[in-house]
Amino acid sequence: MKVFVTGVGGQLGHDVMNELHKRGHTCVGSDLAPTCDAFASYVPMDITDKTAVTHVLREVKPDAVIHCAAWTAVDLAEDEAQKPKVRAINVDGTAHIAASCRELDCKMVYISTDYVFDGRGETPWHPDCKDYKPLSFYGQTKLDGELAVASTVAKHFIVRTAWVFGRNGKNFIRTMLSLGKKYDTLRVVNDQIGTPTYTMDLARLLVDMVQTEHYGYYHATNSGGYISWYDFACEIFRRAGYTTKVTPVTTAEYGLSKAARPFNSRLDSNKLMQMGFAPLPTWQDALERYLKEIEV
Repeated sequence: MKVFVTGVGGQLGHDVMNELHKRGHTCVGSDLAPTCDAFASYVPMDITDKTAVTHVLREVKPDAVIHCAAWTAVDLAEDEAQKPKVRAINVDGTAHIAASCRELDCKMVYISTDYVFDGRGETPWHPDCKDYKPLSFYGQTKLDGELAVASTVAKHFIVRTAWVFGRNGKNFIRTMLSLGKKYDTLRVVNDQIGTPTYTMDLARLLVDMVQTEHYGYYHATNSGGYISWYDFACEIFRRAGYTTKVTPVTTAEYGLSKAARPFNSRLDSNKLMQMGFAPLPTWQDALERYLKEIEV
């Protein structure tokens, strides 16, 4: 199978490329600047340029596209000056790729987020729930990207995930480890609830998916139960052997974010097993592997 991957400079795109290579698939990566490993074919492509997207995908002729590229700076997306760029990447860029996938009759995997929901209540969100009420501009653009894919490409997988961490980029774990070296005590919110997701585990699932025809909406995070960012920080420091004290605070008390965060980021991943996909390992296991991977 020939698979085209966008956003290979990011945490997930990088791991998807490695997973495809491991399984013997032909993989072609793209981003704004060359970042692929030596084994991979690379095509520079600006997803906001419809002509460029059409040209590149016609040349590559993939069997599937795994679309990992996105604007993910949630707070910065709230700045009025940045909103046109955010929309150009998350909505228009996604629509351009979807149009080419339809033309080429190839599969498309779109990575979305818990931010498409309003985060109310304590009930886990089901993947087929259509009660969309994004709280942030970022969340709205990711929802609009979902709708562009669903309305354009018949062979689509829309996969929502949350609290992502991987080796190739910035994430909550790296931030905590960095701050834990500088400060004896840290304040971390305890009223936002969800589940972390290791990009290596998610990448394996996405490659499993693209080898099937089980199209539709999915939720995918590591298993192991729902936790708060405070809980996650405590476990990070415990496993890393840090003595940093973590003080739980509410989102209101923390008060630094421009964009509203969902309090309830619980994603119901049971549909994965119902459709024959293996669930992701526990987040505790993923954290342990990740800390070894980055040699903590």
